[in-house]
Amino acid sequence: MSMNEQAINNIMEGVIKGVIEQLKTEAPHVSVSTGASEPIPVELSARHVHLSEQDALELFGKPLTPVRELSQPGQYLCEERVRLIGPKGVMDNVAVLGPARSASQVEISNTEARTLGIKAPVRQSGDVAGTPGIILASQTGIVGLEEGVIVAARHIHMAPEDAEKFGVKDNDRVSVRLESDRPVILEDVVCRVHPSFKLAMHIDPDEGNSAGWNKSVTGKIVR
Repeated sequence: MSMNEQAINNIMEGVIKGVIEQLKTEAPHVSVSTGASEPIPVELSARHVHLSEQDALELFGKPLTPVRELSQPGQYLCEERVRLIGPKGVMDNVAVLGPARSASQVEISNTEARTLGIKAPVRQSGDVAGTPGIILASQTGIVGLEEGVIVAARHIHMAPEDAEKFGVKDNDRVSVRLESDRPVILEDVVCRVHPSFKLAMHIDPDEGNSAGWNKSVTGKIVR
């Protein structure tokens, strides 16, 4: 073996050792079972508001009125609608979802946040501490929220038996491939596990538009 060949071999050995060491130190993804190949319904979650009982009374003078059940058990669309008033824009006819919560919350997309002039952070539903505020208005009342505006983190609702099938637990984060005409892989999808949940992935309109979403689109956990 010539000196040049020996030098090349030494370099290759060093490269291989470096790759092996790097693979050893990389953080592993959540391990999912073979059940993860099963399709998950994907639903588009458009802008909406959750209201506390007090804020509902301030806006409408009465409790919320259910008109249609949603896919998640116990959740429903209300008859009432609100106007969102931000520093730079307004949005009318925004859906209110029930039942009433302990604190009011507004869920919008990043595009809608820019329209309103609000820097809304990506948060899980209910995690509103330190988030921007907004004004809510109806034909009969007005409420100012000091905080509560978020861009909802993409997530999958699942019952404990679904979580066991997919090999995940509550608050695990996975990557999901959307099977659509414009397939994309969404990372950092939060698994939300509760006995009352029905299996469904929720994304916002920005994410749906990028993937060409329609009601037939499903998702598959890929890692």
